[in-house]
Amino acid sequence: MASPTSSITSISKGLPILSQSTVNPHAPLGKWLLTTSSLVFGMVHIGGVTRLTKSGLSMTDWKPLGSRPPITLDEWTVEFERYKQYPEWQQRQNMTLDEFKYIFYWEWGHRMMGRVVGLVYGAGWAYFTWMHRPKISADSIPKAITSAIPPGYQSRLAVLFAMGGTQGLVGWWMVKSGLGEDRFGDRNEIRVSPYRLASHLGMAVGTYSLLVWTGLGALSFPVDRYAMSAKEKSAETLSMLQQYTKNLSPNALRHAQKVRGGVLTTVGLTGLTILSGAFVAGNDAGNAYNTYPLMNDQWIPLEDMVDPDKLPKWRNVFETTATVQWNHRVLGTATALSAVGVAGFGLLHPMGRASLVAMGRSSTTPQVRRGLVSLGTAATAQMSLGIATLLNYVPINLAATHQLGSLVVLTCGLYTAHSLRYASRSVMSKVAIGNVSKVMSGGGGGGSIAKGPAVVSKVPTMKL
Repeated sequence: MASPTSSITSISKGLPILSQSTVNPHAPLGKWLLTTSSLVFGMVHIGGVTRLTKSGLSMTDWKPLGSRPPITLDEWTVEFERYKQYPEWQQRQNMTLDEFKYIFYWEWGHRMMGRVVGLVYGAGWAYFTWMHRPKISADSIPKAITSAIPPGYQSRLAVLFAMGGTQGLVGWWMVKSGLGEDRFGDRNEIRVSPYRLASHLGMAVGTYSLLVWTGLGALSFPVDRYAMSAKEKSAETLSMLQQYTKNLSPNALRHAQKVRGGVLTTVGLTGLTILSGAFVAGNDAGNAYNTYPLMNDQWIPLEDMVDPDKLPKWRNVFETTATVQWNHRVLGTATALSAVGVAGFGLLHPMGRASLVAMGRSSTTPQVRRGLVSLGTAATAQMSLGIATLLNYVPINLAATHQLGSLVVLTCGLYTAHSLRYASRSVMSKVAIGNVSKVMSGGGGGGSIAKGPAVVSKVPTMKL
C-alpha cells in the first residue's frame, strides 16, 4: 500500500480539479460543460441589456429555428410596420426606423444567442455520447473507462437539454404577455409580466447552475470515485475524497459540515435575491426610493407597501413598487452578510487553520479556502454595486454589471459548496464514520472513526 507520507502529501493538496485528460478521462466533458455555462452566462447578460434598453417587444413573432434579420430598406419597413400593430407602439410613436433597428438587433441577438447555446450543447452531447473515446493511459487511468461521460451523467445531460429547449418556450411565453390586445389601454409603460420574467430568468439561472455543478463533477470525478492507486492489495481502498474525509478529526468534520451548511444557505439566498431582482426589473421598481439605507426616510415604508386596490393582497409582494424593492434590499443584504459570515467562520476557525492543511487535517481544503475568499469578496462587491445602481437611478452599464455580479456570487457559492462535498452525509457514510448523525450535529462526544472497508466504485484503482 502507498506509504503514509505519500498519502498525506496527496491529501494536503486538497481535492483538486483535474482538467488534464491524461489523469481524467472525463475532463473534456467537464470543460465542454463549463464552456456551455459561460455561453449561458453571456446570454443572461445580453438578455439583461435587452430588457434595460426596452428592446424585448421589438420582435412580434417567434420561429423555433430563428431567422435572419431584415437587410434591405423594404424588409425593415415591413418589420417596423408589423411592430406598429402592437400595444407598445402607442407609447413610442416618436420612434424612428433607426431607433427601431437598435432595439430589434438586441432582441434578435438575444434569441440567436440562445440558439447558439442549444447548438453547442446538442452537438457536444451527441459527440461525447457516440463519437468521443478517451485515450487511456495504463499508468494513470482505469482501463475500464470507455466514455468521457461518467456513469450516471447521461440523465443529467438529458435534463439539461430539456431545460434548454423549455427556456425558449418560456421566453416566448414571456414576450407574449406584452403583445396582447388587452394591453392597448394600458396607461403605464407596457412591460412583460414580472411573473413570466422571473420564470424566464429563473430557468436560465437554474440551467446555468446545473451546467456548472455537472461540469465541476466531471472534472473531479476521479478524485471522488476512483480508488487511489496502491502497489499492494488492501481491503481498504478509498478514493481521494473518501480518504480526505476519513483523515479528518470529528471536530474538523463538524466544522466543515457547518461551513457547508452556511455556503448552501448563501447559495439559496443568492437564488432568491436573483428572482426578487426579476420582480424589481419587471415592475421598474429600481427607479423609485433612490436612497440608501432608508426608503423615503423610513426603514420600512409600510404606507407604500400595500396597495388596497390590489386583490388578492399577496400580489403586493410581487407587484407593489415599495414592497418589491424592499424585498430585494433585504434579500441582497442577507446574502452579503451570509457570505461574509460563512467566509469568516470557515477561514478563521481553529479547525480551518491553514497550518493544518499541510497535514491534510484542516476542515477547509485549499479549494474551499479560495472559494470562501471569492464568495465573501464577490458578495460584498455585489451589494456595493447594487447600492450604486440604486443611487444613480439604474444606469444601463451599472444595472447590467449588477445582474452579472449576481451570477458571479452564485458561481463562487456553487464552487465552494462543491469543494465541501467531503463533509456531506453520503461521503461520511461511505467511509464508515462512526455515528454520522452525532458527528454532524455536534453530539456524541469526540466521535469515532471505524476502520472497516469502505464502499467505493467498482472501477479499477487510479493513480493521481
